[in-house]
Amino acid sequence: MKAQVVSLAALTWVLSFSSCSEKSANSNSSLHTSDTLKKIVLSEAQAKGIFDLPVHCLEVEYPNKLGQVLGSDNDLKSPKQLRPIFYGCFDWHSSVHGYWSIVELMQKYPSLDADEKIRATLNRHITAENVAVELAFFNDTNNKSFERTYGWAWLFKLQESLSKWQDADAQLWKATLQPLVDLLVMRYEEYLPKLVYPIRTGQHDNSAFGLSLSLDYARSVGDKDFENAIIEHGKRLFEKDINCDLAYEPSGYDFLSPCLEEAYLMSKLLGQNEYKTWLEKFMPKLFKADFKLEPAIVKDRSDGKLVHLDGLNYSRAACLYGISNTLAELHHLRVIANNHIEFSLPNLSAQDDYMGSHWLGTFALYALSHGY
Repeated sequence: MKAQVVSLAALTWVLSFSSCSEKSANSNSSLHTSDTLKKIVLSEAQAKGIFDLPVHCLEVEYPNKLGQVLGSDNDLKSPKQLRPIFYGCFDWHSSVHGYWSIVELMQKYPSLDADEKIRATLNRHITAENVAVELAFFNDTNNKSFERTYGWAWLFKLQESLSKWQDADAQLWKATLQPLVDLLVMRYEEYLPKLVYPIRTGQHDNSAFGLSLSLDYARSVGDKDFENAIIEHGKRLFEKDINCDLAYEPSGYDFLSPCLEEAYLMSKLLGQNEYKTWLEKFMPKLFKADFKLEPAIVKDRSDGKLVHLDGLNYSRAACLYGISNTLAELHHLRVIANNHIEFSLPNLSAQDDYMGSHWLGTFALYALSHGY
């Protein structure tokens, strides 16, 4: 299904770069593949292109993948009836992270909503009445694990962004969403001790990705109990891992890298020296100046599964930026991250098939936000 309303006329996806000296802390090493590494700068035109993607689908109810468990005929309702806030953009989690993209970009580029139409849409959607309906869905006996933990983590990311925005409407939206956020934080804290083994897939239920986004939220809002639970169980699940081999990645539908997501999460859980020791055992190849990783190839962007690989290029980039920011001797990974973004960003368009356009803008923004 082709997206139809949004026009990105004449928008050329050419990345702008500014030079910044980011020399390795070890000046005697062989890591001088690039003493001056490119740093991504998102232009306002590019920001508008990414902004338009979730704006277009926020109120597009169909096609829709509901994903819930039906308990009776009474559960047969339209997406908007079931989820009056997060009903657009094909599925619940894509709607949630679409809101995140909008909120992030409205903060950084206020002119994108100069007429305040999008602000009015958010005010109309994010109400106490609508949150009560969303809460009722998550409290349904059959759906207490709905969107665990991927969708939960994106809701936390949205709340994190709202908490940082000193704007009256944003603070109202944050307060209104808080009961749903609190419920899912409680569910996450109950779930983690029961998770004996981590989920290492390259798709939605990847444990490291959910923990990483959730940790950002917990630290941002000062939720020490949630932060400590994530640290405790993140270390329990991953600290003993060794020899993660990227040769087995990606699988055909991946949009997350199991190895890199884990490596990025652990950079947030461990001190710098401890992290270096851990990473040298987990992915020693990352420390080699000639380390290479080719972007994933998509051959059919109308296929909702195959297009996941464009998302993989963005999420890989985010991880590589994050890892390189932790250890100076890994700054050469930024070159690989830039290459991944450059590879997939030209394919990001509202004229692209809806299976990609409804969600890939978020992943591009997420990656770019790590590269600033």
